[in-house]
Amino acid sequence: QVHLVESGGGLVQAGGSLRLSCTASGGTFSTFTMAWFRQAPGKEREFVTYITWRPGRTYYSDSVKGRFTISRDNAKATVSLQMESLKSDDTAVYYCAARQGGGGPTRNLYDYWGQGTLVTVSS
Repeated sequence: QVHLVESGGGLVQAGGSLRLSCTASGGTFSTFTMAWFRQAPGKEREFVTYITWRPGRTYYSDSVKGRFTISRDNAKATVSLQMESLKSDDTAVYYCAARQGGGGPTRNLYDYWGQGTLVTVSS
């Protein structure tokens, strides 16, 4: 069983930066595609970004492209999300997700989820 734990959420002013981390335990981290999704109040969970297990290609939603950067450290079994130029629309609970092998932007592809970490962007 894979267990994911997110950290790094908090309150930040619009235009600011925040870095989220997700640490995995169980399974072979280097073989997982890792993703971030988010869910704003009253809205459905939406795709943010993912990074493949090999060779570490990255994909972003249009809403965060150019502002967010996903990266992974297989030795530490950690995936990070660096968020820049934050906007009030980025306010949401951010979830880390994992899937063995290849991935995509669809939430149903992912088998393992963290509990989420809240990011609040004040305007």
